Amino acid sequence: MHIVEATQLHASRYADEVAELVHATGPASYDHQFLRRELFDSMIKASWRAPHTLFGYDEATLALDGDELLGIMIAFQGPEFLRRRKAMAKLWEPAIAAGEVRQDEASEIARRSYVCSYLNVAIPSQVFYIHALAVKETQRGRGVGAKLLQHAVDQGKQAGLRGLHLDVLSDTAAVNFYRAKGLACLAETVSPEALEHGVPMEMRMALDFNA
Repeated sequence: MHIVEATQLHASRYADEVAELVHATGPASYDHQFLRRELFDSMIKASWRAPHTLFGYDEATLALDGDELLGIMIAFQGPEFLRRRKAMAKLWEPAIAAGEVRQDEASEIARRSYVCSYLNVAIPSQVFYIHALAVKETQRGRGVGAKLLQHAVDQGKQAGLRGLHLDVLSDTAAVNFYRAKGLACLAETVSPEALEHGVPMEMRMALDFNA
């Protein structure tokens, strides 16, 4: 197993697997926001291939065994989150033009995503933020997630940042994994509307490099 930064070649090769891995990080939330699974997959694949967007390959780290993808992490410095989220808007235009999504569906997805955005508390500028970290179910227990997480810690420290932040849904096994790695919960947030649709509490977890 080796840890590598994703390249444009990886962007073409692993789009389908990346969409599956990203979905696994928050299925209840993503299913609520995107209405239909095919819309989610289409948008994540488009973002994966587009640098400077929220799921772009240019800030992704891959765990590989030869050419087999084991896991993925998308992470960047705090201020990048809002810039990359804003850049996602341009990806909807070709999808609407191609008939993949109706305008009313795109508007409802935007509304639900806006509501769900309040589940994520503000990201400080001087932290390294993990937007997505996932390991294939068949590869769990091999230390893949631990190596990806350590890579993020190393990147954050090398950049002179003060810590590591991430958001995780409270009903996932990842909560215990992050706690075991020294991350602590800073905030717990609930969206009443999203909760009615099965989206559980979100937890902001963090690791202070100076502690």
